[in-house]
Amino acid sequence: MTSAGIKLSRDFYLRPTLEVAQDLIGKFLVYHDGRHRMAVRLVEVEAYIGTDDPACHASVGKTERNAVMFGPGGFSYIYFIYGMYHCLNVVTEAEGFAAAVLIRGAEPVEGVEIMKKRYDRPDGNLLTNGPGKLCKALGLTRDQNGIDLTGEKLYLEDRGYRPEKIERSGRIGIKKATERHWRLYESLSPYVSVKPKKYED
Repeated sequence: MTSAGIKLSRDFYLRPTLEVAQDLIGKFLVYHDGRHRMAVRLVEVEAYIGTDDPACHASVGKTERNAVMFGPGGFSYIYFIYGMYHCLNVVTEAEGFAAAVLIRGAEPVEGVEIMKKRYDRPDGNLLTNGPGKLCKALGLTRDQNGIDLTGEKLYLEDRGYRPEKIERSGRIGIKKATERHWRLYESLSPYVSVKPKKYED
């Protein structure tokens, strides 16, 4: 199944990171790998904002690894962790202010059979309910780091889907600044990686 949507423009990504994170829930990530087209609907994200965020890669200053974060919003930032997993981030805000949104979970909608082929045991596997699983399913690696998300290879679309309910929580999988409630997720989706206690004002 395919469905045409409106590709997100550069202006979408140049806004404050938490606004972008909120609005990414329900958007569709599309990837053309040269042979196949795949798409997923985003259900879970985490924001990392600036050099004063101790959990953000930018907190150590600009390096070869995180350089794309210091550029303008609307580019992919993909890193490799634990010698096993790739993680996809969407760079946000204006050039010079390092920030990004980690894509933590999504629902497969197009190219599902292609995604399944990347797993030894695809049956019963949600395929994309975690940042490492998402990149594995789509075939994203550091080779796709720095892609312009307003281009034709890797981009995001608005297809008119609006989540029924979005919740917030502390970020997970980190040890620093866990008190910042910068994780947003569609609470009714089974593709959310973890469902912790919700954020309360």
